[in-house]
Order: sequence, then C-alpha cells, then structure tokens
Amino acid sequence: MHATYKKYILNFKRPSGTSRGVLNIKESWFLKIQNEGKTGIGECGILRSLSIDDRPDYEEKLKWVCKNIGLGPNKLWEQLTAFPSIQFGVEMAFKSLEAQDPFILFPSEFTKGKAAIPINGLVWMGEKSFMKTQISEKIKAGFNCIKLKIGAIDFNSELDLLKYIRTEFSSEDIELRVDANGAFAPEEALEKLKQLSKYEIHSIEQPIKQGQFEAMAQLCSKTPIPIALDEELIGESTVTKKQELLQIIRPQFVIFKPSLIGGYRGTQEWLDLAEKLKIGWWVTSALESNVGLNAISQWTFTKNSLMPQGLGTGGLYTNNFESPLQVKSGSIEYNPEILWNFNL
Repeated sequence: MHATYKKYILNFKRPSGTSRGVLNIKESWFLKIQNEGKTGIGECGILRSLSIDDRPDYEEKLKWVCKNIGLGPNKLWEQLTAFPSIQFGVEMAFKSLEAQDPFILFPSEFTKGKAAIPINGLVWMGEKSFMKTQISEKIKAGFNCIKLKIGAIDFNSELDLLKYIRTEFSSEDIELRVDANGAFAPEEALEKLKQLSKYEIHSIEQPIKQGQFEAMAQLCSKTPIPIALDEELIGESTVTKKQELLQIIRPQFVIFKPSLIGGYRGTQEWLDLAEKLKIGWWVTSALESNVGLNAISQWTFTKNSLMPQGLGTGGLYTNNFESPLQVKSGSIEYNPEILWNFNL
C-alpha cells in the first residue's frame, strides 16, 4: 500500500464575503492511496482561520499519514484528533479504495440518479443590491429554502433584505435561514434576534462567537428564533465533551461540517448525541471541491433527513473538478451518465 498527497487551490468565481472576511481562494489537500492496482482518493479540506488544524505542521502531518498508511483508517483516525480535516480525508480515501467505483462511496438511490437531496440556496454577504440579485436568482432556480450570510454589512440593511423577501414570499413559500458566523456581541444578540424574528426566520446559525457556553445557553433558552450551533462544535473531539456542550447549551439545532469535526465518525458521534437529546440537525459542506462534496452528499443521503441540507457549494469555483453532481430545482443530485474529470 502506497500513499501520496498533493495541494490544490480552488479559485472563487467571485470574492465571497463572510463576517470573518472575503474569500478569494480555498485550499485543499488530496490524499491518494494505491493498493493492488486500485486507487482511493480523499480530500482534506482545510478552512484557514476556522479549522482547528490550521497549523504550521499540517503538511508534516500529511507526510506522516502517507508514511504510516498501513495502520489503516481506524488507527489513523484515532491518532489524528488534532487534525479533523485529515481524519476525513483518510476515511474518504479508504472508502474510495474499497469501492468498485472510487467515487461511489455509499451506493444508494442517490448515486443511481433516482433520488435527490433538498438543499438551501446560499446567499453571500456583499452590497445590498448584490445580495438582492442573489436572492432573486435562487428563487428563480427553484429554491424554497434560502440561507443568508449576515453580520458584515449594516444590520438595518440586512433587515431590509429580509423584509423585501417576506413582502414577496411568505414563510410557507420560502424558508429563511440566516448565518451570523458569530458576528453579534453577547449583550446585543437577544435584541437583534427579536428584530430578526419579525421576518419568520427558520433558524440562525452561531449568533455569537463560539466558546461562550453560558452566554450561548442563556440565548438559546430565551431566543425567539431557533439557534443552530455551527462553529461551536469545532475542536470538541471526545464524546464526553460533545455531550457536555449539548447538555449545557441546549440548542434547537446543530450543523455538521464533516471536514471540521472529524469526518464520518466524528459527525456520527455528534448526530447520535443530538438525536438522543432531541436536537435537530443538518449537514453542510465546508467549501470542499466536488470530490469532498460528493463524499459528504452520499453519506448524508443515507441518514434519511428530510430537512434541506447545506450542500450547494460546488458551483463556487472556476477550477472545480467536473463531476456527476448537479444542482437542480433546489436539490443536489448525482447524474451517473456524467463522468468524473479528476486529474491531479
């Protein structure tokens, strides 16, 4: 068994704004395992400034993985708790190696092209007119769930955007999710949530920065809008710590980004705890290429969630890999008649 890795820079079609800044590029590292004439491919999708494995020794750890690939997925996963994106890349690569088709990791009605996954349409931060244009495009494209990134432009302008949507579309027509990426100060958050609640918001992701357990717990107990934890899950690697976090904060929803929380195994631990505590959940990609998005989408389909997932990021880049993944009428689907073009 032999393993190699390679870095790949994904270029955004247009700069994409979040409350943490504007993204122009996205870095991924591809792990390739070869054994007895078969090849497995995994994507280690790091998000600089957000992933806990954004560290100077990241590439050194990839070298270590390649040198020790014979340990297998389970032992490697257990020794990579500080590197959740590499944990996921390793899981993905071994799944790919074991599969008949290296890109069909979880055969299902989804991979046969007979079923699709409903997703939210993502609207990026920017000037009000730009955001308004994106909203119109998403609605025309058949999305009935829209997610807006908020917290970077003037809050009143953001409220105006929500008012504009609700003037045109009721909550029965369009489900509205907002993502603050921790932009609100704890002392102002509840008041802002009250103002947002006028527009029948389905949920708000991470209204305040992660790591403020008591403030977040208070907010979740008083909020007029269901709160979804996102960044809050990053860095919690033991089941005990995960359970403690959910029991203290008691959010209405949690959002899983496998690249940031330890891949399939790490996500499943969170999912089991959430369901035990009757906390809702959905899965979101973390700006991976189509290779990682494919691996996340196929796994997500097997979980039988009826909620719109956050899996619509494949069209963001100028140099993504051609794949059978297609976004149509507010859903992501896998068209087996389209071939992969992965040359790396």
